[in-house]
Amino acid sequence: MTGPFPDGFLWGAATAAHQVEGGNVNNDHWELEHAEHSPFAEPSGDACDSWHRWPEDLDLVAGAGLNTYRFSLEWSRIEPAEGEFSRANLDHYRRILDGCRDRGLTPIVTLVHFTMPRWLLHDGGWTGARTGDRIARFTEYVAPALRDAGYIATINEPNLMAAQPVMGAMARRGEPIKGLPRPDQGVADALLELHRRSTEVLRGAGSPPAGMTLVGREHLAEDGGEERMREERAAFEDQFFTAAADDDWLGLQVYTCARFGPDGLVAPAPELQTLAHGMERRPEALGAAVRRAAEVLPDLPLLVTENGIATADDEDRIRFTDEALRSLAGAIADGADVRGYVHWSLLDNFEWMLGYRPTFGLVSVDRQTFARTPKPSLAWLGGVARRNGRTAC
Repeated sequence: MTGPFPDGFLWGAATAAHQVEGGNVNNDHWELEHAEHSPFAEPSGDACDSWHRWPEDLDLVAGAGLNTYRFSLEWSRIEPAEGEFSRANLDHYRRILDGCRDRGLTPIVTLVHFTMPRWLLHDGGWTGARTGDRIARFTEYVAPALRDAGYIATINEPNLMAAQPVMGAMARRGEPIKGLPRPDQGVADALLELHRRSTEVLRGAGSPPAGMTLVGREHLAEDGGEERMREERAAFEDQFFTAAADDDWLGLQVYTCARFGPDGLVAPAPELQTLAHGMERRPEALGAAVRRAAEVLPDLPLLVTENGIATADDEDRIRFTDEALRSLAGAIADGADVRGYVHWSLLDNFEWMLGYRPTFGLVSVDRQTFARTPKPSLAWLGGVARRNGRTAC
């Protein structure tokens, strides 16, 4: 991979609390994982035991030559019952942040990465009348512990979160799900209001730069699909861009493209799918998605907060990432203000409803012993980071 990345560019890897910590028994996903007729392939269980092994995880990131680490808070640990806060658990996350700084890593902290406490699930969820006040209170409580973060993300992928109710309804009706559908507008509005409330608190507390992360895609129109593409892009992307315009930064999480025909989303051909989620293997989608975000929001700094591929072939992971970074370098050369690239994920972890089968990690994790084994892709990405992508790999 060649390409001029800016001085001070961040190179890192990402995790999310529920996917790696283990034992998050008090959140909504744990409850759904154990429900009768659960849609989850398996429960999260101990995950990667990162609640205890986080220093080892940070050592892997820093030792490889990367300079940033993205992780998330687990709200249900910090506020296990409404209004009852755990100072000890918040201090756990502060120690992770300090551990990042001690190792020369810039911490990127996400406040909400999909999960919510059970008590919130059973009293309104994301669209509840009191949820705005509740997320503001949670943000106010955690903000002092996050003063040394490099960046804070309020909500992870609200555009995907708003599409999930639609996907659930389609599945119940037996309809094929070709890709991410248009978000439920009521859920989208609620999540954007939660982002606004959380950002307002962070700014009042003088926090590090605050923003949100979004699923980004390359949007492609086949013959007759141009209008459907514009409609879907406006709902899935543009309204969220508008909401992000006053933020300090925007995170983009890009894995694939979305193709549209006259009848809407077109499923990728089987030979183009990756091993997870039926996504098309299209590494160049990263540069395309970043270019469009930069066109719509030319004054807003961007971070690639997730990009990767689920594959058992680590050489293919390297090829995919190399091609994705080439496209990102092209977008930067064309003027996109991109401040960093964070790979998903550091570890082979719990991939939500698909369980542990998809392997996105730069590091494998033994499901019995939790032993971490770095893959060649970790050293490869670390080499790119050390060179800042300026010489051939």
